[in-house]
Amino acid sequence: MLNEKHDLVHELPEHRDTIHNLKLTNQHFSRLFDEYHEVDHEVHRIETGVENTSDEYLDERKKVRLHLKDELYRMIKEA
Repeated sequence: MLNEKHDLVHELPEHRDTIHNLKLTNQHFSRLFDEYHEVDHEVHRIETGVENTSDEYLDERKKVRLHLKDELYRMIKEA
């Protein structure tokens, strides 16, 4: 949906504690978590008109965000 932030804890509130623990104990998870949120903020800025770019670039960033979210969710489920 447009203009919605997709921060991971908001998207997966039932995994709040697991996310917190993984951020503290798993460097790879922590790096992906930070990257996910950077991309999410970028997408949000584009969607709200703060930044201007092509539709193709926005679509690519959304795909990156989804890929990161899928990888983070896999790690959460394995924890």
